[in-house]
Amino acid sequence: MSPLDDQQITQKLLALPGWERRGQEIRRTFSFSDFKTALAFVNRVGELAEAMNHHPDIDIRYSRVTLALTTHDAGGLSARDFELASRIGG
Repeated sequence: MSPLDDQQITQKLLALPGWERRGQEIRRTFSFSDFKTALAFVNRVGELAEAMNHHPDIDIRYSRVTLALTTHDAGGLSARDFELASRIGG
């Protein structure tokens, strides 16, 4: 998998409201009403990630979950990052 160039990344981000680029990753923070709901979301993301064999960095802070996606094998952002972000939705 090859990394995307800056123009491709900018274009793909337009289709993903709430996601932002930070260096060689895309990130988004999701807010929930409580820890239990946040954890259920993380479990759903985990199932998607396992199915794609593409795993985000996940930071859980009580009712807030931050996901960071990058393709380490490609040395940056790839189409797989944007596909997973799209499947996660909002």
